[in-house]
Amino acid sequence: MNEALFTAAEAWNGDPIAPDMTDPTPWEIVATLTKSEREARVKHLINQAHEIHADAKKLADGKQITANVLLFSGGNDSTVLGHLFKNVASHAAHANTGIGIEETRQFVRDTCKAWGLPLIEKHPPTTYRELVIERGFPGPAMHFKMYQRLKERCLVQVRRDLVTNGRKQRVLFIAGRRRSESARRKDIPLHERIDSVIWASPIAMWTKLDMTTYRLMMGDIPVNTASDNVGMSGECLCGAFAKPGELDMIGSHYPAARKQIEDLEREVKAAGHQEPYCNWGHGLGEPSYKSGPLCTSCNLDTDPLWEIIEKVAERNAA
Repeated sequence: MNEALFTAAEAWNGDPIAPDMTDPTPWEIVATLTKSEREARVKHLINQAHEIHADAKKLADGKQITANVLLFSGGNDSTVLGHLFKNVASHAAHANTGIGIEETRQFVRDTCKAWGLPLIEKHPPTTYRELVIERGFPGPAMHFKMYQRLKERCLVQVRRDLVTNGRKQRVLFIAGRRRSESARRKDIPLHERIDSVIWASPIAMWTKLDMTTYRLMMGDIPVNTASDNVGMSGECLCGAFAKPGELDMIGSHYPAARKQIEDLEREVKAAGHQEPYCNWGHGLGEPSYKSGPLCTSCNLDTDPLWEIIEKVAERNAA
């Protein structure tokens, strides 16, 4: 393997078995650990995750925490997070963007039911269809706007349901953000408070290999087949960062999702939008590097080494 890939690993001087909460362990180092070492590391990370959550609760500063809400997209990361916190969370929340794979939404519903976790499923006040008929399909520059309209406003509704007095109450959102998943995530806070919402990112220090190790250790974590079939949870198919051929790939597994998008393309064209804006996933425009707390799988700068990590994980898990 190219020695340049190990630059970050050479500069890192932490303990991979008992890492701190400052800099994530480079995946190259995690991949060199033995099976027992990886399991010891994950046990440490589990304790660390609960410590992060406990520290986040302190941000309530004496105010009532009305709910601990797992933010559940149905993707691999949020499912591992959910398994880790299913006995801590009081609710789960899912943003039904209206432009996603229905099987993923059903996976969220079924998993929450199996875990005995009340699910709050919210729809954005302005639908994706209304947005694209008005503006045309989004490209990379419109990604953050799509996040705000389709996901952030769902979280606002969740907060309004659970916080009736913003001066005396807080709600704690448990999110699956990880610092190693993209360049934009490398500085995400472990916890923070924004008005009446406390954000906690308990698995911020985990690598993708740690997620795989946790699954192997636990053995009872459900898998969303969409993640395997299309490489993402598919709960939001806004198309802002769609890659060439992505619609064909989605359609080969989920024809109903493809049909919904193709029907919208006809409506958007009939509304007067010209090329390329009448085409889903056109890719035109400079990327917006702003990222919302719920956007992960659609990030443009997702670590390009993830495929290598998966192969290493499979080999070392044997």
